[in-house]
Amino acid sequence: MNLTEKIASLDWTCLAKELGDRGYVTTGPLLTPDDCHQLAAGYEDHSQFRSRIVMARHGFGRGEYQYYSYPLPSLVQTLRDAFYRPLSSVANEWNRALGNPMVYPSEHPEFQQLCHQAGQTRPTPLLLKYQQDDYNCLHQDLYGELVFPIQVAFLLSKPGQDFSGGEFVLTEQRPRMQSCVAVVPLRQGEAVLFAVNHRPQHGSRGIYRVAMRHGVSVVRSGHRFTLGVIFHDAQ
Repeated sequence: MNLTEKIASLDWTCLAKELGDRGYVTTGPLLTPDDCHQLAAGYEDHSQFRSRIVMARHGFGRGEYQYYSYPLPSLVQTLRDAFYRPLSSVANEWNRALGNPMVYPSEHPEFQQLCHQAGQTRPTPLLLKYQQDDYNCLHQDLYGELVFPIQVAFLLSKPGQDFSGGEFVLTEQRPRMQSCVAVVPLRQGEAVLFAVNHRPQHGSRGIYRVAMRHGVSVVRSGHRFTLGVIFHDAQ
């Protein structure tokens, strides 16, 4: 079974429900250790990337990341296309619940064309690199007016062996309530799917809008690499 088939064969009914209930869900390992090593090792191949960001210079935390350039590496392109298909249905359900008239097409190239028509032409998949004492502040990955509401992050390093600390963290801001925090344990090659910005939540008075942010706690030792798959392009 190839990677596209593996992603399509996931239990998307359960994944969509948990994503809607909590704002995030994990998939179990999908990438092999060789896949993870290949992606992480590519960090030093600067020809693959359009820009490099040092987080401390911008107040984003500590560590660095690079945005891929087009054409994307084949593995990254496969992940972007394969995850978009089932997630577009979830995104459309969320929009209907929130009264948003936007309807996402079922295939990523069609959505990408909408992004480019809106002036969002720069690729957003990225590779993040952390070492001891690095962290990523809570944030949202919004790059223009056109935003796909769900994104995917893969842990490429092996917890407890390649690094310690560095947990993936999400916060949920509910109306007139204090923020709720989730720490999401991940295994090497595993993906977490999560809300980019807002998601619908059912309450006693109907559906309301919940704002979410994500980040990474302090890495206590070693090196941690993450692949971020964002579906909307940037201005």
